[in-house]
Amino acid sequence: MAERRHFIRILYRTPAKLQQAQEQWSAEVRDLSLQGILLTCPPDWTPRPDENYCISFCLHDCDIELTMDTRLVHHDSDYLRMQILHIDIESASHLKRLVELNIGTDELLHRELEQLADLKKHLNE
Repeated sequence: MAERRHFIRILYRTPAKLQQAQEQWSAEVRDLSLQGILLTCPPDWTPRPDENYCISFCLHDCDIELTMDTRLVHHDSDYLRMQILHIDIESASHLKRLVELNIGTDELLHRELEQLADLKKHLNE
């Protein structure tokens, strides 16, 4: 099977809140990238693939909360794979820094940011 990922995913585990309209579930972040996030599937969750979800979580050992609007890409009984559709500038800055710290080189980070910019450009065409 061909690898379709364009972004490096980093392992990151922390509790998260998953929201859709008036419903809310507890989940756990398992990994993330500049474009997506992998969560554990809440036991009482029912999929609604055509609707957007809001995900929020705090960075370890601080009160910085990242919030993002996402769409469900794939799910199974264990995990939810979500694509980030919108993220506020402050959350994006923290996410970029988190990825930067885990990638290890400026070259890889710049490649990631270029791929994200190219992807957004093509989606808007």
